[in-house]
Amino acid sequence: MSTDLKARAKGAMMGAFIGEALGVGPHWYYDLEKMRAEYGDWISDYTDPKPNRYHGNLKAGDISQSAILMKLLAENLLAESGYDQQAFCEMMDQQFLPELDGKPMGGPGGYTSQSMRYLWKQRVKQGKDWSQVASNADTTEALERNIATAVYYANNLEKLALSVTSNTLLTQSDDLIASLTTAFSALLAVLIQGEKLDKEISKKLMNKVAGGELPYNKITAADLKPPTEARTAAESMTLFSSPDGLMSPAYMARAWEDEGITIEPAWKVSLVYGMPCAIYHVLPAVYYLSARYKDNFEAGVLHALNGGGQNQVRTMLTGALIGAQVGLQGIPQRFLDGLNDQEELLDLTERMTAHL
Repeated sequence: MSTDLKARAKGAMMGAFIGEALGVGPHWYYDLEKMRAEYGDWISDYTDPKPNRYHGNLKAGDISQSAILMKLLAENLLAESGYDQQAFCEMMDQQFLPELDGKPMGGPGGYTSQSMRYLWKQRVKQGKDWSQVASNADTTEALERNIATAVYYANNLEKLALSVTSNTLLTQSDDLIASLTTAFSALLAVLIQGEKLDKEISKKLMNKVAGGELPYNKITAADLKPPTEARTAAESMTLFSSPDGLMSPAYMARAWEDEGITIEPAWKVSLVYGMPCAIYHVLPAVYYLSARYKDNFEAGVLHALNGGGQNQVRTMLTGALIGAQVGLQGIPQRFLDGLNDQEELLDLTERMTAHL
C-alpha cells in the first residue's frame, strides 16, 4: 500500500482512466464464449474493438465516453476551484451535449449511455430546464464521472458527499442510486486517505456518519453499536434514509477473507453478483475484487475485465479503488505507456491532486 496521499489520489485517477480504456475492446460481451473466441482465453492488455461493436471507431488505448465525462468534470472542478453546479451545467451545454445526436451509437467515445441520451432529448430537443432532465436510470453513469469529485474532495467528506449527490441527481432521479453513488465516492476518498479495504472499512465509514461528515441517517452509534440517544432534528435532515450502501464494502471484503467462500477464478465474481449494468450488480463485484487484489493492480483490473458483461465499468471502478490503495507507483508502467493521451491525463491528474 502506498504511504503517500497524493500518490494514492493519482493512482485512483489514473487507475480509473486505465480501467475504462481496457474495457473499450471487449465491452458488453454477455456471451463469454464469444468474447473468448474473439479476444482469447485471457485479455491482458488494451485491445481494438471489433468494427461492429460499441466502440468500433476507437483503437486500443483510447478512452471512451465514461472517461471523457470524468475528464470534463475534472477540468470543471479545477476551473471553478471546486464543484459549482451552474458551471457544470454550462460546461455540459457548451462542450458535451452539442456532440450528441440522441442515438446510442452517436457522440464521443462511440456509445452514449441511457441517461446521457435522455438528458440530450430533454435539454436539447425539448429545451427543458436542468431541474427537469434527470432519468430513472439505475446504472453507474454518475458514479463514473464523479470519481473526479471524490479525488478532488478526498480530504473533505462532507463537501464530497454534497457535491456528488447534487451532481448525480442532475441526471439520475433515483435517491437510492444517489445514495450508492455517494457511498462509493466516500469509500474511494477514505482509501485515498490511507484506510484499507478490509472487513473493518464499513465501521470506519459509519463512524464518519456518526461524526456528521456523511449525510446518512444515524441508525447506530459509532462503531456500529446500538444508538444511545434519541434522534435529533438534525438527523432527520440527512439526505439519505439508510447508510446500508456504506456497509457493502466490508461484506465483500469478508467474503474474500472467509476461507469457506470460494470464487475461483476471481473473474467469475461477475457470475456471482451479476453481469448487467445496474449499480447493484456492478458494485459488489468491484468491492470484492478491490479487496482481494488490494495490493495487485494488474490482477484486479484483469479479473474485472475478463468477467464480461458490463466489464468496462467494473474495470474502471476496480482500477480506481485499487489505484487508491497502491498509488500511482503501484500501477504497472505498461498500462500507463499503452494509454493514449497519457501525458494529457497524467497532467490532469497532477493538477487534480496538487491541493491535497
